[in-house]
Amino acid sequence: MTDSLTFSTIPHAAPTSADARATLLEDPAFGRVPTDHMVIVKWTVEKGWHDATVQARAPFQLDPACAVLHYAQEIFEGMKAYRTAEGAITLFRPEENARRFNESAERMAMPTIPEELFLDAIEALVRVDADWIPANDGGSLYLRPFMFASEVFLGVKPASEYIFCVIACPVGAYFKGGSKAITLWVSDDYSRAAAGGTGAAKCGGNYAGSLIAQAEAMRNGCDQVVFLDAAEHRWVEELGGMNIFFVMEDGSVITPPLGTILPGITRKSIMELAQAAGHSVLEQPYSFDQWQADARSGKLREAFACGTAAVVAGIGEVRYSGGAFAIGNSGDGPVTTALRDQLVGIQKGKIADDRHWLRSVD
Repeated sequence: MTDSLTFSTIPHAAPTSADARATLLEDPAFGRVPTDHMVIVKWTVEKGWHDATVQARAPFQLDPACAVLHYAQEIFEGMKAYRTAEGAITLFRPEENARRFNESAERMAMPTIPEELFLDAIEALVRVDADWIPANDGGSLYLRPFMFASEVFLGVKPASEYIFCVIACPVGAYFKGGSKAITLWVSDDYSRAAAGGTGAAKCGGNYAGSLIAQAEAMRNGCDQVVFLDAAEHRWVEELGGMNIFFVMEDGSVITPPLGTILPGITRKSIMELAQAAGHSVLEQPYSFDQWQADARSGKLREAFACGTAAVVAGIGEVRYSGGAFAIGNSGDGPVTTALRDQLVGIQKGKIADDRHWLRSVD
């Protein structure tokens, strides 16, 4: 298998002007403003990985029998590029994204991509679209590497042709209103994943199945849905698009164990930072009943969600069909704030990267 390829660049015929780009960067929202380019690498059984190009962003032309449209062989990642105060461009733990991407690929019976090729593709796009990285303190360039089955057939089997692509968009805060405590809705009727399923893979089907529950959350005035386990509908697992943490009165930090949930890179980083700060970090089941009891007794002091898109968001209130309860002071607590500040400080180059989590894009 080829570990790296030479990327050919096809110049954009009509790139966005500097003035137009500056206007778009004033308020890019999240995922609404595309950059000018994309990266494409193809894979076939006969050739392996080949035809690596950086080119103008454009629609795909797909046959109606394209495998992904029928059998949903598709995976993706979410990551960000940052510009430091000194003007350097950095990626945060991109090797972890490469590893998780391949774990998802294996689960979905798709070809793995060499880690160096994955990283080369990310960096190729960041270099050509570097001017799209927002200069404001809360901005970053969101990167979306993804792969889908492109073979044309209607038989139920793993495809023999795939397209790997990377696109990007400048982003600000994930939640409307910026950094604020969010409100959660606990789903009674829907589960995200079960043992033996695809819960640990970052595939589109997981998110498609969560949308009806997320819509229910929004109808109830909430920002995100909370999923309980599929077997007993008792244990807290994760949110529609984020992992979750609980901060107890003794300073310990609890997060649900892996297995049926996504192994978040922000989750992993938060665990390491919390341990370094002296917190006991426990990966263990935490029931919804216990969550309610601990919140009402004061044993639970804080809770927060985390992920690449939202980074760290404090949880202020939890609603469910039988009522609601607040957490702590219904805002960000000191542990949540400290962990967020440290994580963002490292990502932005304001705090020393002693763990070597940053990768420079030259």
